[in-house]
Amino acid sequence: MSESKLIPSIDNRLGALLEVSRRQNALRLEEPQLKPTVTISREFGCEAYPMAELLRQQLEKKTKEPWTLMDKALLDEVAKNHSLSDQVLHNLGDKNRFLDDFLSTFSNRWKSDKDYYRLLSRQIIALAEQGNVILVGRGAPIVTRKMKNCFHFRMYASESFKIASIAKRLGLDTGEARTLVERRQKERDRFIRDFLDRDPYDLSVYHLAFNNDRNSAAKIAQTILDYLLNP
Repeated sequence: MSESKLIPSIDNRLGALLEVSRRQNALRLEEPQLKPTVTISREFGCEAYPMAELLRQQLEKKTKEPWTLMDKALLDEVAKNHSLSDQVLHNLGDKNRFLDDFLSTFSNRWKSDKDYYRLLSRQIIALAEQGNVILVGRGAPIVTRKMKNCFHFRMYASESFKIASIAKRLGLDTGEARTLVERRQKERDRFIRDFLDRDPYDLSVYHLAFNNDRNSAAKIAQTILDYLLNP
């Protein structure tokens, strides 16, 4: 069963992304004030995308402004499509004043894919500087950790919760879900350690961390909303 079932179709969301980036470009010319960015880090199996989508809807309702939700799949799609990438970066202004500082932290152990992640980081930073964006995964909390308008949140859960959640969402049996959760978590941890040279479990990066066992997606989204709107 494809993991793409965990999030909506890429094609449906690309059009929305380009429209939001176009609208944000117009706002950027009119309203230069700094806007907030939210980053979400999560253990594989946590219900991060449902939470982030609820948060996006609530933020748009409260702020009366458009918000963009960028997850791993959408970031990767834009990064590998140069035409889309150029269009998004053009609309966002492509400031990237944090990029050189961030790239200096790359681990020397990584030689392959460095150019690709440079482009991906460029997009993450441009989106984060523009604000009104929720960035899920792809090391976004680490990439943007020095940016003053960024707020970082972490979701974690017990193995039993993550296995049950993945089994339900992907229609897998418990054994298949367990294997998938273990494999994908190892891949994520290796990426953070080897490429970004950071401890993936270092909570000092985050403003708040949430136990998904004890907090539903709706509860986490509401808590983050309150945190952002009532500093």
